[in-house]
Amino acid sequence: MDAPSASPLSYQPYLDQLIAFGSEEPRKADLLEAKAEYFRLTGEVFEDDKIFELRMASFLDYYLYDRVSPLTGRTPAAELYEQRLQSALPEEANAFRSFTETVHGLFEVRKLGKGVIRLRELFSGKDFDVTERRNIAGLETGDVIEARLIPFGGHLLFSAAFCYHARAAVKAIKAEVKRRKKKEPERPAKELVWDCAMRALKAERYRQIAVEKLYDFQNKTL
Repeated sequence: MDAPSASPLSYQPYLDQLIAFGSEEPRKADLLEAKAEYFRLTGEVFEDDKIFELRMASFLDYYLYDRVSPLTGRTPAAELYEQRLQSALPEEANAFRSFTETVHGLFEVRKLGKGVIRLRELFSGKDFDVTERRNIAGLETGDVIEARLIPFGGHLLFSAAFCYHARAAVKAIKAEVKRRKKKEPERPAKELVWDCAMRALKAERYRQIAVEKLYDFQNKTL
């Protein structure tokens, strides 16, 4: 399963600036700590893993958009936006604001249209129309994916991070969402996103084990 392509409506020049900001020398120790945290949550990957590059992209998203730094009390995205709000032109500042408003979660593919993919976030039930001009090979209605959506230029665009969950896992994931919403509503939705990411990594590595077994959320040994 390939990740979505970069859109012609590209936020990449602004993202490059955010990555440079988040990678400055004084932040290096914090970045390494964040990396260790992320891979404890989602499973450690190695360079020979097929999904290595996608997982590194997911880590970068986590670090830039989600993780509140113990040094500053804010995410790198929020810090840079606040800086640019003071000094940049409104259009440029709005571009950096996009990185503080991303939507990350588990999504069901509801409709594959021409240039648009409709997704439904499993916990909230909210629908999102994502601009994606390439046909993503293998993606079908009913699939469940982990993705991050970035609002930019009046559109929602995919980030480079993407995790596809096998069709055999969809029923179990949706059942676990329903169970947590009913019995453990206080648990953050992101915990299941991370749990599923770890199971997807195991499914990639241990193809001799049935996907249904690897996504058995009641089995605490996996």
